[in-house]
Amino acid sequence: MSSRARPVRCCPRPIAASSRDQVRVLVPAAPSNGHGGPVIDPGPGLIPADGTRSCAIAAALSTAHADLSMSDTDRPLRLLVVDDHEVVRRGLIAFLDRHGQFEVVAEAGTCAEAVSQARRHLPDLVLMDIRLPDASGIEACRLVRDEFPATQVVFLTSSPDEADVFAAIIAGARGYVLKQTRSVELVRTLEAVGRGESLLDPIVTGMVLQRIRRIASGGDAEPANDLTVREREILPLLAAGQTNKEIAAAVFLSAKTVKNYVSSILAKLGLDRRTQVPAFVAEHETGRPDE
Repeated sequence: MSSRARPVRCCPRPIAASSRDQVRVLVPAAPSNGHGGPVIDPGPGLIPADGTRSCAIAAALSTAHADLSMSDTDRPLRLLVVDDHEVVRRGLIAFLDRHGQFEVVAEAGTCAEAVSQARRHLPDLVLMDIRLPDASGIEACRLVRDEFPATQVVFLTSSPDEADVFAAIIAGARGYVLKQTRSVELVRTLEAVGRGESLLDPIVTGMVLQRIRRIASGGDAEPANDLTVREREILPLLAAGQTNKEIAAAVFLSAKTVKNYVSSILAKLGLDRRTQVPAFVAEHETGRPDE
């Protein structure tokens, strides 16, 4: 009379797995139950390959499950990089990819691409340049922040222009860094904004404080004071209801360039649509008296 085959249970204590065990699991032929079928172990545990491996395998599976269960606070910040210069954009991506706290999920070279990629990937942060070919980065910032309030925007730009800084802040940016900044400061800014803070380049901070002092003293209360000479030239044409093409013909610029100026004017005046410009012009004195 043949003895009945008994199943082998998991070993009671951890046993280190060999390098071979870490690569694959060997499953032997199951012992026969005398009726042509395998013996089934009804209890918990794994059927080991050689009687000594299943505890190590179970421990590995437990570790993998713990890794999959990590909270959102442990995951890298997901970034969208926006710059119209491909060399600059790729350089930024290569730099950020070397830091484990960041994960670049998408890139864009225009305002339209930035909004499209934000919709597709829902990044935590957008690293944005101000000068884009189809519209300003300020316009892109406003569109992204309006549609995705949880997505934060940090400007990385070569422009220290005071008007650009304030337009960016009004559009919803949480950070403003100049391109000549050190790489460690850029990382620090992205990390701070990722934690929900706001951070400005030290040079920009000085300009902001000066502007606040002027506003507090009543010496800079007019929003149109931020407009450049060219933007002041375009503003009355915009208020008259002219299209970008008509304005371009009047000021001898391309329609695409005029579109950028219009976006900048709206941002600086705190307006959402060009149809609001006539009412703004009617309420504010935008020109200077002739000398």
